[in-house]
Amino acid sequence: MNRVHVGLLLALAWLAACRADSPSVPIAAPERPNILLLTAEDLSPRIGAFGDPIAITPHLDALAREGVRYPHTFTTSGVCAPSRAALITGVRQTALGAQHMRANGLRSYRAVPPAEVKAFPELLRAAGYFTFTTAKLDYQFSLPFPRSGPMTIWDRETYGYADWNGVPRGKPFYGQINYGVTHESGIFPLGIPTSVTAALLLPARLLATAGYDDVIDPAAVPVPPYYPDTPTVRRDIARHYENIRIMDTQVGETLAALERDGLADSTIVIWTTDHGDGLPRAKRELFDSGLRVPMIIRWPERFRPPGVEPGTIDTRLVSFVDLSATILSLAGVPRPPWMDGRVFAGPDPDAARQYVFAARDRLDEWPDRQRAVRDHRWKYIRNYDPGTPGARHLVFRDHQEIMQELWQLLDEGRLDAVQRRWFEPRPTEELYDTQADPDELVNLADDPSHRATLARLRGALDAWITERPDLGALPEAEMIEKHWPGGRQPRTQKPAVDVERIDPDRVRVTLTSPTHGASIRYRVSDGSGNTGAWLLYTGPVEMQLGHTVEARAVRYGWSESAATVVPSL
Repeated sequence: MNRVHVGLLLALAWLAACRADSPSVPIAAPERPNILLLTAEDLSPRIGAFGDPIAITPHLDALAREGVRYPHTFTTSGVCAPSRAALITGVRQTALGAQHMRANGLRSYRAVPPAEVKAFPELLRAAGYFTFTTAKLDYQFSLPFPRSGPMTIWDRETYGYADWNGVPRGKPFYGQINYGVTHESGIFPLGIPTSVTAALLLPARLLATAGYDDVIDPAAVPVPPYYPDTPTVRRDIARHYENIRIMDTQVGETLAALERDGLADSTIVIWTTDHGDGLPRAKRELFDSGLRVPMIIRWPERFRPPGVEPGTIDTRLVSFVDLSATILSLAGVPRPPWMDGRVFAGPDPDAARQYVFAARDRLDEWPDRQRAVRDHRWKYIRNYDPGTPGARHLVFRDHQEIMQELWQLLDEGRLDAVQRRWFEPRPTEELYDTQADPDELVNLADDPSHRATLARLRGALDAWITERPDLGALPEAEMIEKHWPGGRQPRTQKPAVDVERIDPDRVRVTLTSPTHGASIRYRVSDGSGNTGAWLLYTGPVEMQLGHTVEARAVRYGWSESAATVVPSL
């Protein structure tokens, strides 16, 4: 089977996943809200409801009219895996060992968070929620794919969409659905890719064209000043808008399934993206083009906080680490003290942020440490490798025709001063007025009239860096050695089991892990050989005699333990 045939088969599988609707199986409304987090990939606020005149996004625009928009939302990184690590834990990626892109790619290791850190869906699961996720993990202590990470986080991991079927009646759910069509690979050219990685992602572009006609006119799209205005640039930007239109349709299908299954009035819906546009000088960067994302929250009336009105805008600064704390709060689950996140929405929000922070470290082949802080107006970036350019040859990004053309025009001397800046050596410090200069092209760090602003933001960044260990300050090999001595993944120890007879027919089973910080999952088989689902262990379990218990433990970033089996109790 040739590579194109493989790509087509993968495309069909991906297409089926992206368009899957759940069968109509009504679920009794829980007392606590269901919560559904919908995440698109590689997308800045190119949404009609956020003021973009080109975007065709009727379903998201309708969601915005029914909910609240958060236009000042920022990710902690301009690239997916570090950003998703911060989202899933509520802890900045630089404190987790998850800051390099990607921990599981060029260098084979997994991030090992501090022992107390748990993914917030696991905390929801411990509090009685059914949790499910679709299509993409990518926390750095997992691979990108379902069932590749700690198996204690989710009740169900699949490639399908709208997967709330099978939730026990009356039990609330937390679901996370990913829409991959807007990923940067969606603007790769069709044809036979030049790398295995691109071959695997060819279906993203095939999906983007399957069953859809292009309607975006390349002549109508806006071209930012850091790009030359060429047919290639316009075509790739138009492709991005086409993929946004498809993603919007997929979101509409999910929301329609939620309505059809009688869950819309019991489910809080959050829609956002994992970082900015998958275009050059956006994805991977600490400019707003890489960090600023749209976010919408729709509350059903019964769970809407006092004073919150549909169709409104909340202008507070929101960081991606805040999603974890906020979702826990919406579910009535206490926020653990180790979380960096603040509660920004709901009946009892925390004080609004003055600053949001972001970090950039190794990007595939290239190390490049940067840190950034932003308030409502000013952005400060610190470069730890001054004199190096922002643009580098990255094998994956260089598949984009827009990127290939930028390199060619640079070599030919045909980029103007603004367009060349990304390719030129950077200073130690950068300061931008994002109101007057939203594209962040005029560095004011050496302007005497902005010394006070520079000092204030410099101090805010220094304070943030010292609040927690910044593992980006360590050579990556040294960090790996601390987490995986000898470069080998540690193995979690098997759970210990204590069995206590509580009456003639029943026993109480207590599980413990000798590995500090490990989580435990277990399942029970009855005497007829019927095996139940894997459950998260939260305390002693009572069961009938004659049943068998199987338990496994996992510390995040370590391999899962061997099974402990207690037969024929």
